[in-house]
Amino acid sequence: MTINKLKNFNDPVYGFVSIPCDLVYDIIAHPHFQRLRRIKQLGLSNYVYPGAQHTRFQHVIGAMSLTQDALATLELKGVSISQEEKEAVYAAIILHDIGHGPFSHTLENILIPNLHHEAISLHLMELMNKDLNGKLDMCIEIFTNKYKRKFLHQLVSSQLDMDRLDYLRRDSFFSGVQEGVVGQDRIIKMLNVYNDELVVDEKGIYSIEKFLIARRLMYWQVYLHKTVVAAETILVKTIERAFHLVQTGTDLFASPSLKFFMEKQLSAEEFFKNPEAINHYTLLDDDDIMSAIKVWSSNSDKVLSELSTSLKDRLLPKVELSNEPFSEERIQALKERVMLEKVVSSDDANYFVFTDSVKNRAYSIEKFNISILFKTGEVMDIAKASDQYNIEALTKSVTKYFLCYPKSFTFQK
Repeated sequence: MTINKLKNFNDPVYGFVSIPCDLVYDIIAHPHFQRLRRIKQLGLSNYVYPGAQHTRFQHVIGAMSLTQDALATLELKGVSISQEEKEAVYAAIILHDIGHGPFSHTLENILIPNLHHEAISLHLMELMNKDLNGKLDMCIEIFTNKYKRKFLHQLVSSQLDMDRLDYLRRDSFFSGVQEGVVGQDRIIKMLNVYNDELVVDEKGIYSIEKFLIARRLMYWQVYLHKTVVAAETILVKTIERAFHLVQTGTDLFASPSLKFFMEKQLSAEEFFKNPEAINHYTLLDDDDIMSAIKVWSSNSDKVLSELSTSLKDRLLPKVELSNEPFSEERIQALKERVMLEKVVSSDDANYFVFTDSVKNRAYSIEKFNISILFKTGEVMDIAKASDQYNIEALTKSVTKYFLCYPKSFTFQK
C-alpha cells in the first residue's frame, strides 16, 4: 500500500503547514524525532507563563514552514535552488534541535558534562542517515556549513535564521508576552542572496531593528526571567543531588534511561562511543524527570526531598537581581542561617543558597552578521547601517547576577 506522505499540520501560529516532501515525512515519523513532542521548548518558563507549554516538535515544524517561505522568496528573486537542496534544507531545519535533552537547555551539560545539544543533534542525524539510506548526506553538509552554498546554512543557523524567527514568534504567542512579536513575513520577503551570503534588502532594515530589540526583550522578560532562572536552577540542583546520592550508593527511583545516566556519569567521548547510551538518551524526555521528582519529594534525603517538593508544588526561592556580584559575606550569612534552621552541612547549604549570573547579547558582530543590501549594491552590517544608536548597543553583552535563598528569609538584608 502506498502511503500519502504529503500531510498538513494545523499550527496555531501560522495556520496550515504542509509536509513538502517524502523525506521530511520519513524524518518526522522517526522515533528520535517523535521524542520532541515530549520536550518543552521553554524549560520551566510555564512556572511564570502558564501558556508556555509548547514543545520542540511544534517549534521545528514552525521553523520548517518559515524555511519554505524563505526559499520561495529567494527563488522569486532569481536565486536558483534545486529540489535536492530544498529537501536538504528542510531536513536540516527540522533536525537542528533533535539533540535536545529533557527541558531543552535547562539540563544541558548536566546529564552529560560538557556536551552541547548541537553535537548530539549531528550524531543523531548521522545515525538516522543510515536508517534513511544516505538521504541526509546533503542535509548534514548544510548543517555543518560544509556545503558549497553557504546561504543555505545561514537559513538554518545564523543570527537571522528560521530557528530564531520561529522561536521569537512562537514563544511570544504561547507566553502571551507581546514584546516578542516580530514581523516574520515582512523579514522573509526582504531576504536575498548576495555573493552567496544571506542578506536583507534595504527596505527591510526597520523590521530587522525590531527583530533585534524583540529578541533582547524576550530574553529578559521570558528566557532569563528571574523566577524562571530560579526554577531551572532548582531543577539542575535536584538532578545534581540525585546523581550524587546514586554515586554514593543510594538506590533512587528513576526510569531505566534516567537511571542509566545517573549510574554511569559518562563523559562526552564515552557517550558517543556507547550505542547503549545513545539509545537511552533518545528515550529520555521531560516525563522521565518529572515522574522521578514526584517520587523523590518523599525521599528520606532531606535535601533531595525539599528540592523536589519545591519543583512539584512550585515553592520557589526568593530571587534577587543585581548588576554587581553579591558579597561573600552576605552569601555566607544566608548559608549559615540555612545550616542552623534546616540542620544541614555547609556543603548541603549550597543547594538552598546560591548565586550565579546570566548574560544577554541580542546581536553579535563576530559571526554570521546580519547584512543589509542597499540599492547601490553596497552591503553593510545592521549595526552600522541602522540609524538607531540602540542597535549598536545591543552588540554589548549585559550581565546580571542573581541570588536565591529560602523565601522565609525575605527580611534578611
